Amino acid sequence: MRIFLAIMLTLLTVNSFAYTIKEINYNGMVHISESVALRMLDFEVGDTIDKKVIDDSIKTYFNQGYFNDAWAEIKDGNLTFYFKEKPIISKVELKGWKENDKEIKDSVIAIKKGSLYNIKKIEAAKRRIIDAISQDGKIDSVVEIEEEYLDNGSVKIIFIVNEGETIVIEKLEYNGALSLDSELFEDMIANKEHEFMGWLWGRNDGEMSLLDLEYDPLRIRDIYMQHGYLDAKVHEPFVRVNFDHYSAHMSYQIEEGDVYTIDKISISQSKNVIDEELIREVISLEDNKAFNIEKFRNDAQKIKTLISDLSYAFVQVIPDLKKNKEKKTVEVVFKIIPGEKVRIRNVLISGNSRTLDRIIRRELYLGAGDMYSATDLRDSRNALGRLGFFEGNTIEEKRIDNANIDLIVKVKETPTGNIQLGGGYGSYGGFLLNLAVNDRNIWGSGINVGVKAEKSEMTRNYSFNISNPRLNDSDFSGNFSIYQSMYAYNDYSVFTDGVRVGIGHRFSRFISGYLSYGYSSNSYEVDDEATIDTYRFEDYSKSSITISSNFDNTDDYYLPRQGFTINQSFEKSGLGANANFFKSRTKFAKYFGLKDYLGFDAIFRYKARLYFVANTGFLPIADRFYMGGIGSVRGYESYSLSPIITEISSTGTEYNRRVGAQQTFSNNFELSLPLIPKAKMRLVTYVDWGFIGDNSLNEISRGGYGAGLEWFSPVGPIQLMFSRPLAQETGDKISTFEFTMGQRF
Repeated sequence: MRIFLAIMLTLLTVNSFAYTIKEINYNGMVHISESVALRMLDFEVGDTIDKKVIDDSIKTYFNQGYFNDAWAEIKDGNLTFYFKEKPIISKVELKGWKENDKEIKDSVIAIKKGSLYNIKKIEAAKRRIIDAISQDGKIDSVVEIEEEYLDNGSVKIIFIVNEGETIVIEKLEYNGALSLDSELFEDMIANKEHEFMGWLWGRNDGEMSLLDLEYDPLRIRDIYMQHGYLDAKVHEPFVRVNFDHYSAHMSYQIEEGDVYTIDKISISQSKNVIDEELIREVISLEDNKAFNIEKFRNDAQKIKTLISDLSYAFVQVIPDLKKNKEKKTVEVVFKIIPGEKVRIRNVLISGNSRTLDRIIRRELYLGAGDMYSATDLRDSRNALGRLGFFEGNTIEEKRIDNANIDLIVKVKETPTGNIQLGGGYGSYGGFLLNLAVNDRNIWGSGINVGVKAEKSEMTRNYSFNISNPRLNDSDFSGNFSIYQSMYAYNDYSVFTDGVRVGIGHRFSRFISGYLSYGYSSNSYEVDDEATIDTYRFEDYSKSSITISSNFDNTDDYYLPRQGFTINQSFEKSGLGANANFFKSRTKFAKYFGLKDYLGFDAIFRYKARLYFVANTGFLPIADRFYMGGIGSVRGYESYSLSPIITEISSTGTEYNRRVGAQQTFSNNFELSLPLIPKAKMRLVTYVDWGFIGDNSLNEISRGGYGAGLEWFSPVGPIQLMFSRPLAQETGDKISTFEFTMGQRF
């Protein structure tokens, strides 16, 4: 009887907390559909469950991360789940630090619009902001978070940043640095001692970069290894910070060791694929000379390029050093594992929504079925850059197996059709403006078509030209142009109607030649002052042939960072027309990227022009040379520097007239620096110097200097130049501002 009563009591207790489910409802749930929510339950309508099962179901829903709160109610078998969902983040703002930097928002904050509010993620973003600021050497930064709930139920998150103070390195010591001058270290390390007037460009401001603290010792050690100190040790810097003034004293403890000399250079090939003597020809390290780690790395890379040019795309060059600590010598070992010869299976092109595939493929020196070559791959990248059609390009190597790879060409197109503007302002010429509609890659065909209209106080020019650099995708090129122009050369104006047609041929990757014929009729308009020497300004016709050659191995059309260009042309006129002369033009430009040396994208440029003309019958005054302005010597008006003759007007007044010269030479030294990289804006500083004369280049010598802005604007490359003259003399016509558009930097 007792057992029966106990069983009955237990059943009654269980049944008092058991529910038979007749219906399941959801209230306040948005992010999970009801059908999905029902599948997440361990029961269904008709089942009998207890409170524990309901509690477990609530936990399951809550753990999905969509809700701030969840609960359930059951009445007469009707089970209803209630939810309070997390709000959606509709906007993220950053105030007080890099407010408009989209990259910072994406990489540091990393909270996307439309994501659910999550306090842990917001706190993590706050810590990342503080860490990012600290990498710039700033401490005691504070980030506050504001939440603004909007009418639509979403929330706006605002990160309010109060940047901390920058630590300035007031004293930097190198304890133990006895053999090398510490100035060598200053050129390489990021954390440098503060210099007087450190805010000036080129001076050290002393601001600490925490991110570079761990790398600076390695940079110092690398300098020692460039001088043969293979046992050099550079310990982590000891930093003493004065938090009252946010200044610091830093010191490095250095153990230099001894200089190691090279006693032997060994080459080991796992299989013999090239004559060892050919390898030794590219090695710059020498026996019995101090070891240099930089040459060591460069030699390894040159060997790798040499072998990969033989189609061994996966060659490994494993450099090794065998030190003899007693003799202080080192054996340099280059172990070469060439692997298998590799063939190009396929070439895939992407990113060219406008430019035709064949226009890209014809610039590649590697195609499907070709054997691999590292030099061909590098030259292909540079050839695509010289087109001027792309903002950037990469050629990725996708390994298929040990003997085959695919090349994936990825380009990012840049506008090639634009409205070009150019002009300037000078004390003499006033404002100048030209307008041109030009497309260097019309319809993606690689054909250049341009219509130009130029109007100013000094110039008037209307022209149409069309050129194809690769006729029928061959190595031949063609050009046709027709033009009407007026140029005012300070003391007179020349009016020209002309036509020119030409054909060219590319002889190698970097060398091309060009032959053209041109005909023009020309007339003069002289200033109001009458001149006795009217023979200088007689109308004439010109019929001439021009032959030219061009070398260009630069890596980009508008903004080269490496390589040089040389152009030489010869023009002979006198073929059935009045003008009869011989003209030579030589142009040279060298581009040198300084990023590896300075740590940022600086570019040094040197440009030179040497022009000469010989009178072989009749040399028109308009075909003589003038100097000044962009392209020769900035700081002076275009065409304003020239030999001058004194004439007497009909009234007996002396009149000075510029008549041009038979030879001129100019130099341009430029340093281009990144200003606002995201806006593709650069700062350029320059010094120009030129010479011009008839019998000697020393007859007239002028210079100029200044600074300018180089900008890849949405409508094309723009140059704004602000100049001052050097060696100015009485009567010179100066120009303080000029600008151009669409020209190569």
